[in-house]
Amino acid sequence: SVWTATAHVVTVIIGSGVLAIPWSAAQLGWILAFSVLLFFSFAAYYNSTLLADCYRHPGPLEGRRNRTYMDAIWWFLFLGEKTVTMCGIVQYIILWGSLVGYTLTAAMSVKQIRTTACLHVKGKNAPCQNSGMLSLLIFDGMQIVLSQLPNLANVAILSYIAAAMSFTYSFIGLYLCIRVFASQHEIRGSLFVGSDSASSITIWHTFQALGNIAFAYTFSMILIEIQDTLKSPPPENKTMKKAAFYGIGLTTLFYISLGFVGYAAFGSAAPGNVITGFTEPFWLIEVGNTAVVVHLVGAYQVYGQPAFASCESLCAAKWPNSGFFHSVHKLRLPFAKDKFFEFTFARVVLRTIFVCLTTLVAATIPFFNSVLGLLGSIAFWPLTVYYPVSMHVAQAEVKRWSIKWVSLMAMTWTCLLVAVLGAAGSIVEITKQMDHAKLFHIQ
Repeated sequence: SVWTATAHVVTVIIGSGVLAIPWSAAQLGWILAFSVLLFFSFAAYYNSTLLADCYRHPGPLEGRRNRTYMDAIWWFLFLGEKTVTMCGIVQYIILWGSLVGYTLTAAMSVKQIRTTACLHVKGKNAPCQNSGMLSLLIFDGMQIVLSQLPNLANVAILSYIAAAMSFTYSFIGLYLCIRVFASQHEIRGSLFVGSDSASSITIWHTFQALGNIAFAYTFSMILIEIQDTLKSPPPENKTMKKAAFYGIGLTTLFYISLGFVGYAAFGSAAPGNVITGFTEPFWLIEVGNTAVVVHLVGAYQVYGQPAFASCESLCAAKWPNSGFFHSVHKLRLPFAKDKFFEFTFARVVLRTIFVCLTTLVAATIPFFNSVLGLLGSIAFWPLTVYYPVSMHVAQAEVKRWSIKWVSLMAMTWTCLLVAVLGAAGSIVEITKQMDHAKLFHIQ
């Protein structure tokens, strides 16, 4: 239904990205931050409508279904098998990179839960800092278990819960920022530049903020997979467009509210992760961080299930006679009469390895803002802008140099420029942080 799809969209969009919005606003200033948020929300929604029409070929209302993003590219762009394979590899690498970001963010929140509880019990000056490795392992264990669910349709309930949690911690973050703002009786920040100086560090942070906001709007890579769970009538593309409108509209309202109140409260000192920037009130911080973890547990599966399914189907096709990939085993579920959990050994082994490798990478590159900025910059342009526009041009037979074609190309190249700047800022920041970082220590 439209509400299930909206829940999936909100679950994916309001992930790690929302926590960095106040910091991003602080790097951009009032006017540029507002303009950038509106630009990315428009680009994400408009290109989502183009992509939704590509679910069927020749479509948009009739024809064969494209079950995956790569199916749509294959049928509309005719790039050749090798090129489409490379596009698929890029898509799933970016999906995997997003899971690294989710793992890192969830581990930070688990770490903050432990630290806040320690400070509450032992006092504000107690030595309560920890490396965060136990937090990573806790999240890793949860994902190993949940990754054994068969497919995206089986995690719909997780999406509803995760969407509710995203609203929970967004409102908590907003409330905490309002408390700080109300206590100081002044609006901090500046109109054009978030920081107090125009140094090279400030410029790179400004570029990185573009990448962070791009990451906060990246979900097109699984839009087709979400649309494939919808029933018709009504037509899938119309339902998906409504879901994209509701999902992106709600998230944009959250981003503007949280980002601007956080910037007004902290000015250029806005924390990189808004929830981890507070220690009081104790109970509310714990609830907020718990909501972040629960949300990311669901978001991880919404992103991970398409990658799992693709990998397993490729392996099953390559080894059609292997029992490892094809033999289905049944395990009786406890406390449930006549219900069994069905699995293959391939699912158990491959998905466990996948989750463990993701956690290992998150542990070796533990920089929250920089990682988000780089992932957002890499993912946004090709998957959210370039391919949807290219497929729409092919589907609608948009003539070269027509007003519509020129407008689409202008948007495409503008988004590419923004993505390049965001990636550059994030890479510079990661390079600086690597000089004094501790391995397996979350920052």
